[in-house]
Amino acid sequence: MAVRAAVLPAIGAPLEITAIELPDPGPGQVRVRLAAAGVCHSDLSLSNGTMRVPVPAVLGHEGAGTVVAVGEGVTHVSPGAPVVLNWAPSCGTCHACTLGEVWLCANALNGAADVYARTTDGTALHPGLNVAAFAEETVVAASCVLPLPEGVPLADAALLGCAVLTGYGAVHHAAKVREGETVAVFGAGGVGLATLQAARIAGASRVVAVDVSPAKEELARAAGATDFVLASDTTPREIRALTGKQGVDVAVECAGRAVSIRAAWDSTRRGGRTTVVGIGGKEEQVTFNALEIFHWGRTLSGCVYGNTDPARDLPVLAEHVREGRLDLSVLVTERIGLEGIPAAFENMLAGKGGRALVLF
Repeated sequence: MAVRAAVLPAIGAPLEITAIELPDPGPGQVRVRLAAAGVCHSDLSLSNGTMRVPVPAVLGHEGAGTVVAVGEGVTHVSPGAPVVLNWAPSCGTCHACTLGEVWLCANALNGAADVYARTTDGTALHPGLNVAAFAEETVVAASCVLPLPEGVPLADAALLGCAVLTGYGAVHHAAKVREGETVAVFGAGGVGLATLQAARIAGASRVVAVDVSPAKEELARAAGATDFVLASDTTPREIRALTGKQGVDVAVECAGRAVSIRAAWDSTRRGGRTTVVGIGGKEEQVTFNALEIFHWGRTLSGCVYGNTDPARDLPVLAEHVREGRLDLSVLVTERIGLEGIPAAFENMLAGKGGRALVLF
């Protein structure tokens, strides 16, 4: 059965909205009808070659939908069940998994190299980041589907698959923000807005949002920011002025830019923590001198997928949604169809808006 999908024919090429043919799910596979898919900056990075994937591919890794059919051996979901897609399933056997660091699984993206579908003319297609959510339906490994807990709207649940898990995990698992601490979040896109909400949930006493666009202030404050600073050469100085000249306890960088990583580091207090969530290109070089590393005693750490275990953390996030502590609608600034994805990419490049949500 043919379904519509956004296909990346080659790195750097425009997306093509076209019909593709999906097979029936085989052993250990699940077919899902998408309700919604978020347009993440990582999809843009995949399309322009900052991150590499086999092509032609169907991108999209943040999605939720309803199970249509399951293959042999699949028991944790059944047809009709609402699910969230997990683009980075852990294998459970590699070195990282045995250490409990499932977000660093060495085999998480092996499925991206598979051929999972074909265009109507027979061209083989790969699933970008395993799940190929920029399509009306997809076929994925059973490990890529998580049952959606009750009380979360299906379309909004798409955001749980990447932006919210990443932002929540950056605060609660990577940076380990404690109640009463001060936090600065650099970048108020989809992940940044989720990070702001997570900092508020953690009980941060002050939450400073930083972005290059003044239009983001309203979004940031709605997500939980107590202060907004327009990104500039003086950003660290302004943040120190807001925190008794000390700097924040924790800075979370969500843009993947050398200049903002450096600004986040400079904005933290002596002994503070800087967590980098944003995915930048290898040309983005950040430099430090040896003396400042000693003097400031700060910690700089990377963060992959929020250092989360989706199976463990998804029910926690659902509870926050049900109790009204986490508002998924705050993240969404645009609802589009498949044809709107290229414009959503352009908006991300221009620093506009939060999350664009593709509705099927």
